[in-house]
Amino acid sequence: LGPYESADSRSRYAQLIAETVSNPVSPEDVQIARNGEFTVVELCERFLTQHAIGWYVKNGRPTNEIDAIKNIIRDLRKLYGHLPVDQFGPLSLKTIRQQWIERGHARTTVNKNAGRLKRIFKWGVAEELVEPGTYQALQAVEGLRRGRSKAREMPPVLPIDLHVVELTFAHLPPVIRDMIRFQLLTGARPGEVCMLTPALVDRSGDVWEYHVEGHKTEHHGRERTVYVGPEAQAILTPYLLRDQDRVCFAMEEALRQRREAQFAARTTPLSCGNRPGKRSDSDRQHPRKSREPKIEFTTSSYRKSIQNACDVAFPAPEPLACMEHESDKARKRRLTPDELAELKQWQSDHRWFPNQLRHTRATEIRREYGLEAAQVILGHAACSVTQVYAERDAEKAREVVRKIG
Repeated sequence: LGPYESADSRSRYAQLIAETVSNPVSPEDVQIARNGEFTVVELCERFLTQHAIGWYVKNGRPTNEIDAIKNIIRDLRKLYGHLPVDQFGPLSLKTIRQQWIERGHARTTVNKNAGRLKRIFKWGVAEELVEPGTYQALQAVEGLRRGRSKAREMPPVLPIDLHVVELTFAHLPPVIRDMIRFQLLTGARPGEVCMLTPALVDRSGDVWEYHVEGHKTEHHGRERTVYVGPEAQAILTPYLLRDQDRVCFAMEEALRQRREAQFAARTTPLSCGNRPGKRSDSDRQHPRKSREPKIEFTTSSYRKSIQNACDVAFPAPEPLACMEHESDKARKRRLTPDELAELKQWQSDHRWFPNQLRHTRATEIRREYGLEAAQVILGHAACSVTQVYAERDAEKAREVVRKIG
């Protein structure tokens, strides 16, 4: 750093300490990058461990963005892992993007993943691991446009017929039925229903306010409030009589209700077969690893519960239908590839998803109270986003046409 105890050495030492504290990337990595020896796989490793794992966190938990980034890193490592970072260019990005298209990823998913890949190199520029020109070159690759690529297009998410929802209710435990009713009445997102706790509900007024923490747009500095009216209050009230920081709609409670319903419908005598509290001989010989029961629903487990109920409420025709006492995996092994594709198509046509409840509520609010009201209830910053959720009322168009000709 210079002569001992000199002003230059002290100044240089203070500079190195400040850079080390503020920057997780070591000076050695920066020097390697400047020499052109820093590889793509090294950039991905630094981005994941020194940035992504600590950045993509909400409520103390990593978000799904981490898994999406890991999938992109896997493809980068496989094709270009040992390539110097500054030799990764637009053609390399297009090659990886074509692989995603061939795997059947939707166009919107491909564009999102391309944006995540560019974000890795953007971070590298900020840490002086990547030349700015490399990132600027990747920016020249535009996203795929609708109808101008071979990427699969996702069908629009449409409102769900409430009659279909009612048919599914018979195959769901009471907790999940209340989650669906609450979401339908409030227009909340599935994740907002899953993370609801009594402490987040302000009950001081006639309309309750659920102040969402860790919501989808929190990192943009926006607040999200779900307004709870009288009907939704009646559904929610029994679930508020628990610990203030415990989720209202608990998965463990839903599992207990499902097991109780299965036991009530049991036709086999208790002296035969399995019964509550009984362990099989195989369990005694090979005890299972202890696992803590899951308390909270996730958006994925909430969606899968509804999908499973749809499969029971709308069974596939023979020979695709599930045979009695046969597992789903065993049945799929018996099906031919064409039958398996037909089964997947049947399930896709006869399943609905929690997000469709939000679309249903948005459509009703827009029809009765206008676009601005739908925007406020859904918590959107712009009306253009609300228009995606709130389908235009075709009946209004028909009424106008009847009058004008």
